[in-house]
Amino acid sequence: MIALQLTDIKTFMNQFLRGEVFDHFLMPEAVITQDVTFTVDGHMKKDYFSGEELEEMGLTNTDVLPYSMLRPTIYQLIRGKKTPLYFKFILMLSPSNMENTLSRSDSGLTLNDVSGMFFQLTFQNGSLVLTTGISYKTFITEKTLDREWDKMAKKFLYKNSIAFEEM
Repeated sequence: MIALQLTDIKTFMNQFLRGEVFDHFLMPEAVITQDVTFTVDGHMKKDYFSGEELEEMGLTNTDVLPYSMLRPTIYQLIRGKKTPLYFKFILMLSPSNMENTLSRSDSGLTLNDVSGMFFQLTFQNGSLVLTTGISYKTFITEKTLDREWDKMAKKFLYKNSIAFEEM
């Protein structure tokens, strides 16, 4: 797990709220505090969709909506003249992207070992921090995957021209 301070908040927020850079991530949770606090639970209610819709959207293997589907709502909650007091966005890899990431790592771990691979974006006191994390299904002392995920996070930020400093 690493924490990276995102240094160009305005550019990042434009990418995050208007661009497609994070659209392939799933978003299990979002919290935005302004004059009130909004909490978004990204766990979908599958009964809302038909089986055909879930298949068309590629959502049969997950219970969490992709950020692309929540982005318009998040944008509407945040946009305005005043900066939120606080926000936290949890983003996680989809099962297929997690499987690809696990196969590229030298960890020897599979989907049976890992519950999720996450980015947490937290804005507080004028600072925006991205923290990486992995949720394991069992206790694991080996940290190869953690190091690989941290490297991949930095590569992702570099590739998408997202400025950051290590903390």
